[in-house]
Amino acid sequence: MLTTIAIESLKRRKNTALLTLVSIVISVSLLLSVDIIRSQVKDSFTRTVSGVDVIVGAPSGQLNLLLSSVFNLTTPSKGISWDSVISLNSDPRVSWLIPLSLGDTHSGYRVIGTTNAYFEHFKYGDKQPLVFAEGGPFAHVGSAVIGADVAESLGYRVDDSIVISHGLGNVSFRQHDSFPFSVAGVLEKTGTPVDKAVYVTLIGLERAHEHAGHSGIVKPSQSIQRPSNLHAQAHAHTDGETAVHGNSEHKGISHEEAGHEKESYEGDNPPHSHEEEPDRQRMGEMNVENNNVSSVSAVMLGLKNRVTALQLQYQLNQRSNEPVLAILPGMALAELWQIMGNVEALLLLLSSLIVVSALIGLATMLLATMRERYQEIAVLRTIGASPAALLILVQLEALLIALAGCGVSMLLVTGLLTVLKPWLSAEFGLFLSDTLLSSNSLAIVILVLLSTYIVSFFPAYAAYKRGLHAELNSQ
Repeated sequence: MLTTIAIESLKRRKNTALLTLVSIVISVSLLLSVDIIRSQVKDSFTRTVSGVDVIVGAPSGQLNLLLSSVFNLTTPSKGISWDSVISLNSDPRVSWLIPLSLGDTHSGYRVIGTTNAYFEHFKYGDKQPLVFAEGGPFAHVGSAVIGADVAESLGYRVDDSIVISHGLGNVSFRQHDSFPFSVAGVLEKTGTPVDKAVYVTLIGLERAHEHAGHSGIVKPSQSIQRPSNLHAQAHAHTDGETAVHGNSEHKGISHEEAGHEKESYEGDNPPHSHEEEPDRQRMGEMNVENNNVSSVSAVMLGLKNRVTALQLQYQLNQRSNEPVLAILPGMALAELWQIMGNVEALLLLLSSLIVVSALIGLATMLLATMRERYQEIAVLRTIGASPAALLILVQLEALLIALAGCGVSMLLVTGLLTVLKPWLSAEFGLFLSDTLLSSNSLAIVILVLLSTYIVSFFPAYAAYKRGLHAELNSQ
C-alpha cells in the first residue's frame, strides 16, 4: 500500500521528480562507465601477452622495454647483439625464443622483424594462440604478416605488396622501396597491439636496410648469397628431418620454415659438416634465416620451467660482457598498472562525488516539497498512518527514484558501449568483452541505493516530526 501511495505522490510532483531522476541517471551512468572502462582497460593490459616468461633487451628501463616490445609504443632501444641471442637460445632453461627487431613503420603502423616462432609461441588473453584469418606464416625472406586492423584499414589481402619506411613517424622520407614485401598472411583480430602491427622476416628487414640506398629493385624471393661461415648451421638444419623437428620443437622453429630457407639458398657452395659447430647446431633454422642479422631490439623467452625465471633474470641482469635487461612481463605490467592506478582512483572519486551531489539534490527536492505536503500528511494521519509510516513513505519515494535511475543507467551504459565497441577497438585498441556489467556494477547499484536511504532520512525525519505535530493538533 505504501508503494502505491509513494508512486502516486511522485506522479503529482512529476516535474521535479523527473529532473531528479535525470540527474541520478547521468551521475550513475558516469560512475558505471568509468568502472566498466577501467576494468576493461585493465583486462586489456593483462591479456596483451600470455605465456612469455622473460623479455630481454638493452638496459633502457623496465617500462620502456615492456612498452616497446609488447605494446609497440615508445622508441626502441639500441638492442642486443645476435651473439647474445645465440647465447640465450643455447641456455638449457630456455624452451623457445622469439627475436624482435623494431624501428620501422608502414603507413603509420609499426613494423616488427621476427621469425615464425612468433606466430607459434606468442599468446594473449588466457593463453590464446594467434590464428590466421587468411594465408599463413612467413614463406620466404620477403614475406609479411599483417594484423587485423592493418588489413582492414589499408585494405590489404594475401599476395599484396607493401613497402616499409624507416623511423616511427607517420610520415617518412626514407622508403625501403628497393625491397618490397609480399603479404603472406592476415591474423584474426585479438584486441591487442598485435592487430596494429606489420610483421616481416628478420633477414628481410635487414635486406631492406641494406638496399635502402640502391636504385635496383631486389626481388625478395631471389636466392641470397650466404656467408661461408654459416654453411655449417644451414647444413645442420637441412641434413635431416630429425634435426629439423628436434630444434623446432624446443626453440619454436618450424619444419616449413626450414624448407623455404633451403629453397632460398639453393645454388650455394656445398655446406660443411654440421659436426664443425656443434654448439651452434641448436640454433637450427633461425640461425640460417637470420644469417645477416647483427642485432635485435628485444627477445621474448619461454622457459621449460617458470620457476627458473627469477634466477635467469638475475643472472642476465648481472652480465658484464654485454649488459642486458631482463624483465618479467607480469611484474612489469603490474608496475605499469600501478602508475595508472592514481588516474583510475581519481576518476572513480570524481564520479562518486557526482553521484553524491545527485543524491543530495534528491534530498533537497524532498525537503523543498515537504511544505506542500502538509495537507497530504494530515490526511494520511487522519486515516490512521503512523509517524513511522510517513518516515518510511518518504524514504520509499527516494528509493523508487534511485532504483529507476540505476536501472535506466545500466541499460543506457550497456547499450552505448555495445554500439561504441567497434569504434573503441579501432581507435583505442580497447577490446570490450561481451559481458560489460559485472559484480562491481552490482556493488555500485547497491551502494547508490544505500546512500539514497541514508540521504533521504533527513526529509523523512521532517515528515515524521510533522506527523507528530499533526497528531498533537488533532488532540
